[in-house]
Amino acid sequence: MSQVEQSIEVAVPVSAAYNQWTQFESFPQFMEGVERIEQRTQTLTHWKTKIAGVEREFDAEITEQIPDERVAWTSVGGEAKQAGVVTFHYIDDNTTKVMLQLDYDPEGLAETVGDKLGFVKRQATGDLKRFKQFIESRGAETGGWRGTV
Repeated sequence: MSQVEQSIEVAVPVSAAYNQWTQFESFPQFMEGVERIEQRTQTLTHWKTKIAGVEREFDAEITEQIPDERVAWTSVGGEAKQAGVVTFHYIDDNTTKVMLQLDYDPEGLAETVGDKLGFVKRQATGDLKRFKQFIESRGAETGGWRGTV
């Protein structure tokens, strides 16, 4: 297993950052390589990705969701093996630190080499920067789910 830990500060309140992160179907707008996400149930999402020419489809189960604090998941079935958590930390009324922790299992030679070269870490950094631009440019979230898992 490989691990990535990245964080970024976004200029929105904690609730806005958290609410936007619960809108999984919007991820393709700021996550490079994510082609589509379908929210199948409150806790199950189906992902279609294409990263560096490698296409993958998998389901991810939300294992923990606490409003304004955290969203955790793990892949179930499919072609990708990963688990992670995103936490939301209050800095001030209009600033939130978004922290991503991701554990993943590179598959095959190309993914293993890409992992060793820091591709996933750079991808996560870029995705968080695009999330920052996405939420800050809108000034508000596109929706939100406030349920607890």
